[in-house]
Amino acid sequence: MQKHPPEPFRIKMVEPIHLITREERQKAMLLAGYNLFSLKAQDVFIDLLTDSGTGAMSQHQWAAIMAGDESYAGASSYYRLKQTMQNIFGFEYFVPTHQGRAAENILSVILVKPGDIIPSNMHFDTTDANIRARGGNPANCVNKEAFIIHSSSPFKGNMDLEALEQLIRSTEPEQIPFGCITITNNAGGGQPVSLQNIKETAALYHRYGIPFFIDCCRYAENCYFIKQREPGYAEKSLLEIAHEIFSVADGAFMSAKKDAIVNIGGFLAMRDADLFQKVSNELILREGFVTYGGLAGRDLDAMAVGLLEGLEEEYLAYRTGQVAYLAQKLLDVGVPVIEPAGGHAVYIDAGNYLSHIPHQDFPGQALAAALYLEGGIRGVEIGSVMFAHPDPQTGKMNFPELELVRLAIPRRVYTQSHLDYVVEILTQLSRQKISIHGYRITYEPPLLRHFTAHFEPLG
Repeated sequence: MQKHPPEPFRIKMVEPIHLITREERQKAMLLAGYNLFSLKAQDVFIDLLTDSGTGAMSQHQWAAIMAGDESYAGASSYYRLKQTMQNIFGFEYFVPTHQGRAAENILSVILVKPGDIIPSNMHFDTTDANIRARGGNPANCVNKEAFIIHSSSPFKGNMDLEALEQLIRSTEPEQIPFGCITITNNAGGGQPVSLQNIKETAALYHRYGIPFFIDCCRYAENCYFIKQREPGYAEKSLLEIAHEIFSVADGAFMSAKKDAIVNIGGFLAMRDADLFQKVSNELILREGFVTYGGLAGRDLDAMAVGLLEGLEEEYLAYRTGQVAYLAQKLLDVGVPVIEPAGGHAVYIDAGNYLSHIPHQDFPGQALAAALYLEGGIRGVEIGSVMFAHPDPQTGKMNFPELELVRLAIPRRVYTQSHLDYVVEILTQLSRQKISIHGYRITYEPPLLRHFTAHFEPLG
């Protein structure tokens, strides 16, 4: 039986939350165009929309904020962050950014041209969109285990090396300006990537002269899974594992709002001096000077502390244990979720749970909406709303293999009773799920439609 781990912290400050009535929730959803991103946060009881920037900072992070240096250029806050960056990642150059998508945008602006192909295990939404916005084609080469919901494979985020090599060999060399891997694999269930697979991916990219970048927003959780599951790493520290991961990469980008446990921030790091100069020029144009990158000095200091706290083993045991607790509780009441539990979220197999709703009627959106209407819980659809795209040649819609609802758990925020409430509401929904209807889109933008689309129920 999966037990909820004791929190390795005490609660020093609380924020009130309120469960509004069902009638009020129905009104809120109508006003939001049935898009959970458009809800007012005050109308949400348990907010599992994202783990990005929603964590609780520690007393050490808040103390560091008070030391923030707000100098426009050369702030001491930047140099404290630089020292931490060197200690963990070891890249010769980096720039801070206001969040991960800013780093993705800068990299795409500089390197991606129309027709280019950017491989990864699985690109997440903003990475995918930034590549598409420059006319590029994001290509996913995740191993097939990722799509087997109940597989117990320990590293379901691994790159399919054979598929990656086939893609590279079928593409003109100049059409792949860089390649990626995402750790952990958010689009595929928060599943980790083994260190062996990271090394083999790096070697394959480098064999063909392709620079290798790691999307590392949840690298600390990935390090913990490597220590727990990969032979030969049980006695290594998480910092040693991180050093080994990044030693084989040419660069990395990160939304620090995840494993650095801050409310805002990110970075783009690299080894190439010429690329760094181009990145710096673009950063100054779009984000800010190279020593603050769109952030206040206090945020740089909070990030410097949070990057180290995110690697604490006791914290990560609690963090991943909390996710595993919710996953097992849902399995116990018959709710299908991706197994094994990932690092930051529980992913409900909405396509199977609502098997009467076809892809084109968005079962993930239907379940996410029902979860809010039933219990004031906000999750996020990761399926056809987020990832379906028309084929550029035929115009036929390509649907993703997985129709998921992600319940992302903010770091150091919710307790066992909150998670038990989520299980209670999903248990209630299970009794009436056949009455849940699909949705249709009434408005959508050309990219990242899930953020601002409007829907209406079909039933």
